[in-house]
Amino acid sequence: MHADPDSHSSDPYRLPWPERRRLALRFSLIGGVLLLVPALAYLVVLLNVSPDASDLKEAEAVRPSVLMSADGEVLTTFGRAQQQHVTLAEISPHVIKALIATEDRRFHDHHGVDFRRTVGAMFHTATGNLQGGSTITQQLARNLFPEEIGRSRSLHRKLKELITALRIEQHYTKDQILTIYLNSAPFLYNAVGIEMAARTYLDKPAAELSALESAMLVGMLKGPHYYNPVLFPERALKRRNVVLAQMLKLQALPETEYRTLIAQPLRVSLTRQAENLGSAPHFAAHARKWLTEWAETHDQDLYADGLVIETTLDARLQRAAEQAVQKQAASLQHVADAEWSLPSLAATSGGLESYAQRGGKAQPFAHFWKQHEELLVSALRDTPAFRKAVEGGATDTQALQQLMADTALVARLKAQKTRLEAGFVAMDPATGEVKAWVGSRDFNLDQYDHVAQAERQPGSTFKPFVYGAALESGMRPERAYVDRAVEIRQGGNTVWRPTDMSGPSGNTMSLRDGLVYSKNTITAQVMQDVGIARVVALAKAAGVDQSRLDPVPSLALGTSPVTLLEMVNGYATIAQEGQHHAPLFVKRIRDRHGNVLAEFGSPTRRAMSADSAVQLMDMMRGVVSQGTGTMVKTRFGIVADIAGKTGTTQNNTDGWFILMHPQLVAGAWVGFNDSRVTMRSNYWGQGGHNAILLVGDFFRDSLKGGLIDPKARFAPPRQTPPVVMANWSAVSSPQEGAALVRLEIEGNAQGDEDQPPMTAEELDRVVRTLDRSGMSSAPSR
Repeated sequence: MHADPDSHSSDPYRLPWPERRRLALRFSLIGGVLLLVPALAYLVVLLNVSPDASDLKEAEAVRPSVLMSADGEVLTTFGRAQQQHVTLAEISPHVIKALIATEDRRFHDHHGVDFRRTVGAMFHTATGNLQGGSTITQQLARNLFPEEIGRSRSLHRKLKELITALRIEQHYTKDQILTIYLNSAPFLYNAVGIEMAARTYLDKPAAELSALESAMLVGMLKGPHYYNPVLFPERALKRRNVVLAQMLKLQALPETEYRTLIAQPLRVSLTRQAENLGSAPHFAAHARKWLTEWAETHDQDLYADGLVIETTLDARLQRAAEQAVQKQAASLQHVADAEWSLPSLAATSGGLESYAQRGGKAQPFAHFWKQHEELLVSALRDTPAFRKAVEGGATDTQALQQLMADTALVARLKAQKTRLEAGFVAMDPATGEVKAWVGSRDFNLDQYDHVAQAERQPGSTFKPFVYGAALESGMRPERAYVDRAVEIRQGGNTVWRPTDMSGPSGNTMSLRDGLVYSKNTITAQVMQDVGIARVVALAKAAGVDQSRLDPVPSLALGTSPVTLLEMVNGYATIAQEGQHHAPLFVKRIRDRHGNVLAEFGSPTRRAMSADSAVQLMDMMRGVVSQGTGTMVKTRFGIVADIAGKTGTTQNNTDGWFILMHPQLVAGAWVGFNDSRVTMRSNYWGQGGHNAILLVGDFFRDSLKGGLIDPKARFAPPRQTPPVVMANWSAVSSPQEGAALVRLEIEGNAQGDEDQPPMTAEELDRVVRTLDRSGMSSAPSR
């Protein structure tokens, strides 16, 4: 039996039910009013702080970000310079359909906010709807008023976004909103708006975009970097097909056409629009790529938020690098022009200056083109003019004949192919900070970056990693090897026979001299003793960690292509006593009010022991004092504690030189973009005679200008007892025994992983051998 709520309880203090209900209602009303007052006050504040959307043209006047050098100079600005406004009628209808289907399918039905969609997104409803919670108008509000609305993922920001979207819809028509949105959307590569995106990625105006092309570009709106078709084609392809599927759902695309389109490959025709990236353009371009990704993941707009980016680059060192590259590469161009102009190879004794004087006497590369006509044919086949002629019905032969008759085109292609290129980069080994970066001789003529993009065979500049691995395994610099013909079996029953220009001498050389004089036969033997895996592991740990290093014996001589940045980073690890610092480009990012948004440092790791690194660096001192890199001292008069290594690849295709100083490590590459074009003479084709000029010029001026300290010193190698590190069991003649024995023998008891300690019997045998040879420097026990 239920009690009657109106019946009186035995409790005399208990109120009757009607009175209790009235009292509860009264308190509810009072509570509601108390809550409503602050809510209304918050709403008033929100309305006041939300942007005034009456003038979107003013809102589009964005603030570019500024890229600063470490010493306070403006390097360049990142603004929306590449922006061309078009009307809605000048945009393909496919773009509009793709945009609405993917971003806001009820765009024409709401007034700025799709409350049904917003609620659905808030509760993460699993309806198969691939859209987010923001309408096109809300996205426009967020894009045009980033600071006023804010970037935090909070209810406060969302409410300001909703209010701004509603205001935009009050002042502008749907067509106007679409036009402003499509003209202000960023697409990377400094292309802003659909018109510049179409011209940049597809080399056509927005009015001519097909459904397939529209889907690709609209797909980028979700993340211009993440879904970039140039950088990440697989992601872009999947995203494009998602857009096409959304168009099908909205019946903006017939199913038969949809089936055809999703089977099509991704097609991109990247045409970068001309831009000014300032005094260090390749560095700025590299930094921008990293900054774009950072900005996307931190809700910042690199082109509109007025960020101040403090980089590691030193403007003074950058100018020294630019001048060195310009001057010395131009001189080497004269060498190449002159040497390839005549059938006979001119003498090299006249010096660099004489080649510039010879240049006017013959047509540059005239003899080269007589010998390499197939290279010109290949270049002609790669031109848009050839493709257009073939598409117009001409045969390959007819198209080539037409183009060969175009003397201006032929001259331009020949000049491009035979233009000598160079790359240069300098780093602080103690921090990993990049201090100078020159990606090519002229950014306007060649935007391809020969520092971080170009992968070329490093030649003998890779050898320090072989010798470093040897030292790490326990070998000593005095370890002896015979300079002999070497045969190493590889996979597939092939035999690799490394050679040197002078041929094997039969003499014995120490580990140190093998590196100093860059002996291929010695290095190959060291690689075999140490093991390929150890060499690869050390190179990767030191910083050569982006390119693929093929685990084959010839890797010892630098046959795996790598970037200049990787190699200089690897040498910086050696200079820093085996401690690796990853390359660092940006130190700090501030907003336009000076508030620090982020600070960065270089991650570090131990790549090799300090003792091994110091020993290796000491061996590399010999390269510049008595080995293949002496020109850096003799020609440029550098008096400082320096160490380095030269490098030359087969047929003089690539020239390298990397130099280490306690405060700075710098390297240069010299060659041609097409590896079929090379320096002609062996003298000027060597890194010790070409790339060394750029590095030497840079270091001379930097030392003279006080930008680096000539008194700075590397740590000396730790003094340890000298060791006889020969293959004692192989001693069979007085001559060989005398050659193999070193001056001291104490410490032999320790040995190393590859060479066990000498037994008493072996030592007696060596002493007897030396006695027979009349040597008085036989070791004593």
